[in-house]
Amino acid sequence: MTQHDMTCAIALSRTCCYGIPGAAALYRKAGSASAVMALGSAVRDIMPDASDRLAALPATAAGLMETACREAEFAARGGIDVIDICDARYPERLRQCPDPPLVLFRKGQADLNSLRMVAVVGTRRCTPYGRDLIHRFVQRLRQISPDTVVVSGLAYGVDICAHNEALDNGMRTVAVLAHGLDCIYPPRHRPTAVRMVEHGALVTEYCSHTNADKVNFVRRNRIVAGMCDATVIVESAAHGGGLITTALARDYGRHVFAFPGPVGAEYSTGCNNLIRDGAARLITSADDMAAAMGWHVDSQLRKARQEGIERDLFPTLSPDEQRVAEALRQHGDMRANALSAHTGIAAGQLTALLFAMEMKGVVRTLAGSTVHLVG
Repeated sequence: MTQHDMTCAIALSRTCCYGIPGAAALYRKAGSASAVMALGSAVRDIMPDASDRLAALPATAAGLMETACREAEFAARGGIDVIDICDARYPERLRQCPDPPLVLFRKGQADLNSLRMVAVVGTRRCTPYGRDLIHRFVQRLRQISPDTVVVSGLAYGVDICAHNEALDNGMRTVAVLAHGLDCIYPPRHRPTAVRMVEHGALVTEYCSHTNADKVNFVRRNRIVAGMCDATVIVESAAHGGGLITTALARDYGRHVFAFPGPVGAEYSTGCNNLIRDGAARLITSADDMAAAMGWHVDSQLRKARQEGIERDLFPTLSPDEQRVAEALRQHGDMRANALSAHTGIAAGQLTALLFAMEMKGVVRTLAGSTVHLVG
């Protein structure tokens, strides 16, 4: 991305911060931020059904270019990556959602397209029961699938507990913030945020000097849900932000899991209701989630790699395996998430397929969750 493209992207993102339907589609159709800006008043030439707000997007964003230039300079000074929706670093899972942000700001090096990403959410008033659940969940998840990235929102309670457990277990973790990267909210979580820059990332759609307003927390929940394969809710009252995140995850077609709690316990009511209504799958451990997602094959694959995989010179492939191989043959190396989207094979099923194909010596998983067709 050129400096001009970056500035245009930031200006457009500020214009669309509270949602303009069709903005992401226009961005993708134009191909870059500068191409959108170059449309001027001709948006309807490429999107005839554009709303008045969408048609005015380039003109509105043009008035923010000076502010966007200062934001780009702030990002450069702070070692912050500006990732727009056409960037290969942009989370593919989020890009597939109907309301993705045009730009994400990232401080840290975590791959937002890691093969496994799970959101852990819940109440800000986490009880000892909830903290124990998170401790055992993350500890066991590290044994089953150590490359999994734990995503949450750096808030009090479940969020900060999930981040700290991930860090303490040597796992990467990503916090999605409801404000700009010029500050940390709440301030007492700064030490964890500093650790995350080294062992994960801080991510936001908001420019600097954006306050942590209530509406921003609601909007950031769509990023938490959209970035991940699954959302796990640990504890929740009858109403709360964690329930908003799980509802978004369901809308996006993602897996939702909930830990049950004692009947009548205030901060188990939300989870129990989700399970009762069939809106979340009951789990009691990371093993339950991993089995449902097909992630249990990770440990089997590591063992097979250690023992050595003998390639089958004439492997027999199932129809789905043939579909995966053909996609890789046509498009070359692909990230697992893109491969899932291209073939229409669900992420959990694809994990098992890739394991079987690697055992046959047909594919190999490279750095960055990229799948390579052997031979």
